[in-house]
Amino acid sequence: MKLVARQWIALLFVLEQQQCACGAAFVANHLSHRTGGRDVLAATPTALEVEPIAVVLKKERDNQKRLLLGILNPEPKTDAVLADPRTKEPLVIKPQVGTFFGSSRSRPGTSTAILRRRISYEMQAKGSDYAYTGSSDSYLNLLEPQDVIQSNNNNRPNDSNDSNSGRSPSDSARQRRLQLIRNLSPLIPPPIRSALATAGVLVADDYVPMRDLFTSPSVSFAYERGWRSSFRRAGFPGEDEEAQMAMNYFAPSMARYHDTRVLVDMSCATGLFTRRFAQSGLYKRVLGCDYSASMLDEARRRIEADPKLRYSINRNNTTRLDLVRLDVGQIPMQDNSVDALHAGAAMHCWPDLPAAAEEIYRVLKPGGRYFATTFLSDYFRILNAGEGGSTGPSRQAFQYFESVNQLKQLMEQGGFAPDKINIEVLAPSCVVIRCEK
Repeated sequence: MKLVARQWIALLFVLEQQQCACGAAFVANHLSHRTGGRDVLAATPTALEVEPIAVVLKKERDNQKRLLLGILNPEPKTDAVLADPRTKEPLVIKPQVGTFFGSSRSRPGTSTAILRRRISYEMQAKGSDYAYTGSSDSYLNLLEPQDVIQSNNNNRPNDSNDSNSGRSPSDSARQRRLQLIRNLSPLIPPPIRSALATAGVLVADDYVPMRDLFTSPSVSFAYERGWRSSFRRAGFPGEDEEAQMAMNYFAPSMARYHDTRVLVDMSCATGLFTRRFAQSGLYKRVLGCDYSASMLDEARRRIEADPKLRYSINRNNTTRLDLVRLDVGQIPMQDNSVDALHAGAAMHCWPDLPAAAEEIYRVLKPGGRYFATTFLSDYFRILNAGEGGSTGPSRQAFQYFESVNQLKQLMEQGGFAPDKINIEVLAPSCVVIRCEK
């Protein structure tokens, strides 16, 4: 940080030294702006009201200093949407900006180098004991408080304190093996993890199929490489068509809340729809949210690799795009803060459906809209038949929706009025849910 500060101080010094060289051009532009582009000599003194050159230059220099110091030490800001997942109080976010130097990437099709910077975030609600972290090159982690992460790190087995802890060498070895399995569990294919949990190698809290199937990097890798497109067999429309269906449904709520236009893509996975929503330019803020860190890492990689997002949207600030790690049963967002919420092929993966439905209703604004797609149980029965019946991975990992009425009752229990719920089936097994608060 000291090196970065010295670099910025040197830059400020150069700006001051260059003021004479750029003074003439700056004043010419200043006068042209003040006279509407008319010739300066033709303007009357009263119309010009020209400030002394030294005053103009000092104001510009002071403004540049304020901008640079703001980059070095940005002020904390209260987020308009995000909240502490426990208290639902607004989060105060403090950015910590990294250096511009030493990292660059060329704009596609040009030789222009774009300097990159990494921004770390500290997030905490006023009066809360829980703090959260995140960064601009990954995601905002609102699932694990900072003190919990630190506690987990401190509780890792350590050979040096075995004699003081009262553990025997065999107990210590077992603890190390268990810790190793826990650390490696996201890398283990889901069927094997399920078998390990059944055998007692992973304790119940370490592997919950419905929660953890998509935490595997192998699943994240495969999601847009054939996994998601296979849903068409159940009647799902193509990704572009499904995104357009959602955007068409969201249009009235976006018109109603034109000044905010906040869209949440819940269980966004690798950002398949998040990217389409952000590219559309219809929204001021898009939040891609998921429980799985590996899914969000893949989503960030794909966003960075997408020229339309990496260089057009983010740099021109037409749409703010954030990735957030969270639990849909405890959404870290403020009451009445979201204009529209999308959940594509997601609800069958949520462990606590009643809590999720209530949370979605809570965060939507009055008139806000929810669009979701999911499966009827017939589709999973076909998969389940080839996996060993009731003990197969599909039976353990997915919710089974037997009928449209079951889904309608779920949304009513969440808070949506019966006449504001519309559910249709795209044969053979795709369900499209539309709800308005």
